Amino acid sequence: MTTKQYKIAGMSCAACSAAVEKVTGKLKGVSASSVNLTTGILTITFDEKEVGEEAIKSKVIRAGFGIEEKEEETRQETKLRREKEEKKQTAMKRTVWTNILLSLPLLYLSMGHMLPVPLPLPDIVSMEKHPLYFAAAQWILTTIILINGRRFYVSGLKKLFRGIPNMDSLVAVGTGSAYLYSLVMMWNIQRGGDHVHHLYFESAAIVVTLVMLGKYLEERSKGKTSDAIQKLVKLTPDRTILVKEGQQTEVLIEEIRPGDRILIRPGDRIPLDGEVIEGVTSVDESMLTGESIPVEKEAGSKVTGGSMNYQGAITVRVEKTGEDTTLAKIIRLMEEAQGKKAPISKLADKAAGYFVPAVMVIALTAAVIWALLGYERSFVLNVFVSVLVIACPCALGLATPTAIMVGTGLGAGNGILIKSGEALETAHRADTVVLDKTGTITRGTPQVTGILPSDKAEEVLALAASCERSSEHPLGRAIVERAKEKGLEFFETEEFTSITGKGIGAKIRGKAYLLGNGKLLKEAGIFPGDYEETAKEAASRGETPMYLVEEGQVKGLILVADTIWDTSREAIRKLKEMGLQTVMLTGDTQLTAEYIGRQVEIDRVIAEVLPQDKASVVEELQKKGRRVIMVGDGVNDAPALVQADVGIAMGKGSDIAIDSGDVVLMKQDLRGVEKAIRLSHATIANIKQNLFWAFFYNVCGIPLAAGVFYGWNHVLLSPVFAGLAMSFSSVTVVGNALRLRRLKL
Repeated sequence: MTTKQYKIAGMSCAACSAAVEKVTGKLKGVSASSVNLTTGILTITFDEKEVGEEAIKSKVIRAGFGIEEKEEETRQETKLRREKEEKKQTAMKRTVWTNILLSLPLLYLSMGHMLPVPLPLPDIVSMEKHPLYFAAAQWILTTIILINGRRFYVSGLKKLFRGIPNMDSLVAVGTGSAYLYSLVMMWNIQRGGDHVHHLYFESAAIVVTLVMLGKYLEERSKGKTSDAIQKLVKLTPDRTILVKEGQQTEVLIEEIRPGDRILIRPGDRIPLDGEVIEGVTSVDESMLTGESIPVEKEAGSKVTGGSMNYQGAITVRVEKTGEDTTLAKIIRLMEEAQGKKAPISKLADKAAGYFVPAVMVIALTAAVIWALLGYERSFVLNVFVSVLVIACPCALGLATPTAIMVGTGLGAGNGILIKSGEALETAHRADTVVLDKTGTITRGTPQVTGILPSDKAEEVLALAASCERSSEHPLGRAIVERAKEKGLEFFETEEFTSITGKGIGAKIRGKAYLLGNGKLLKEAGIFPGDYEETAKEAASRGETPMYLVEEGQVKGLILVADTIWDTSREAIRKLKEMGLQTVMLTGDTQLTAEYIGRQVEIDRVIAEVLPQDKASVVEELQKKGRRVIMVGDGVNDAPALVQADVGIAMGKGSDIAIDSGDVVLMKQDLRGVEKAIRLSHATIANIKQNLFWAFFYNVCGIPLAAGVFYGWNHVLLSPVFAGLAMSFSSVTVVGNALRLRRLKL
């Protein structure tokens, strides 16, 4: 079996992706076919002995879509593709605004006279004095709008004729029927009669404009996942310093091979995975591990590509290059997770496959029957158009996007950025929430949590902060920040020394001070005294103990740790009250993780998870039938955010996590997760109500329009009332969607 990926062109909705899956999945020898609508990628597994690539491509092309094999892009090719997509979006935005501006005078012209106080119009386009000009003005405006929205007709009609109708087909059939009927009525105005009252140009124009607006907003968020992958790639530098036979040479990363030695200077990113063979330093691995406290590195320590070297210069023996590095694996996991994430079919898309052909059959059948019964051509046309107009799927087309637009707008007003309707549609079915620890449940930056002895806390803090004032180490910065908060005065320091991996040394008022960990004390031959047990207990809770030594004697102990956000406990309690299982996922030690878990009363703790394994943990939960929401903020969370049914990224986290998430919490507040889920419940309920009303008018109106009751009471629905019912159904749907704005989150 072979698995290959192809780029599919011409997809506009879930019905399209389903059609591609259907035609390819039926081929003999194909075991799996999955289309990701967001990325436009078809992932297909097939037996090359039974089916060839040409057969697969042929099936897709015959279904009305473009297909080409997916190939790895160079950075330049990616840049050019992005520029092309940006130009396309800019053109789309311009067209949408053009249609909106044209729709305003069209509405004024067509609907102004229906208001309780009619709006004034120039005599030249007055309905009473110059009905033909009145109609012609609407026709010109509507024609321009429909030309701007021609993609719906090109795509929708093509898919309809191929037997795979989609949302474009609904729009094309509905608005096309209204437009063509209005065109006939405009032609008949010169013959007299009340044909001027039978114009539905504005219905066709407004629906096309609204659907175009929705499509534009959807397109704008489509490239986010690929952006996330590109940002991951940028974590590794293009060049590094190769050390060979005592010579240092700057070379491209592609030229490095396993076994080569490279020099990493302070402030440089580590380009590849390897082992330190010379030098000591501290490395910030938070972009990969999520852990905020830098990790001390010395000869024999492993380093990971993408992490940042803080202090000392180190020489690294490269162990992994290219696709074997940890960062490359994370990128690959993200791409795989994207392929597995099948798009969610909207109810309207599912209905489209049955609704449009059924309406066409009903309209044609009714027209043929009345023609065979000997009725006039105008009567037959009246029946045919009335069925099409009342069945115009305007309300059906508006049911989902209007609710989603209002729902996402409400979310944005509450600091919840929802990137797609899929996220809203999926979140309400979730039963498990997986939370990253660092930066999500906890602050992600070190804070001073305790100072001993307590009666000399300010003195110990002032001395320690004075020593650390020249240090760039995050633990030192935490001490300095606490001293500033307390308004303490700093002492002048002399002979500052950084002891990498252990601490610092300095002189204050002629006295020698040391500030650092247990290794520093051991090296200096200093006994911790009464503070030893306290330091061990603190370490078991995930706190970092730092001893302050004055002239060879321990003067005090400062505890530094990553603290819990003030709102985390309340947020987790609310999630549990909603019946959701809460899970904390972290790369931290089991002891630290369990301590934090007890503090926030979380249901389950999964600790010591490697960055590349986080997505696997989420996948295991999904295999057990759980619907998972993943909440995180770091690069290491990105694959899990994509793998989860819904990924929620914290707004103050890494750009990559934000781009990978389906939902972004703009405020650093976990309570936003519960709000997002409640918003999802309300929006989906609203969509179902909208779809009910959209179908209700059709179910009641189509038999009446088809003349089912004409033989009994001679009542035949005219296109005027058919259009009114069609418009009323759209107004009902939009009005119901607007009710969402009153929801209090």
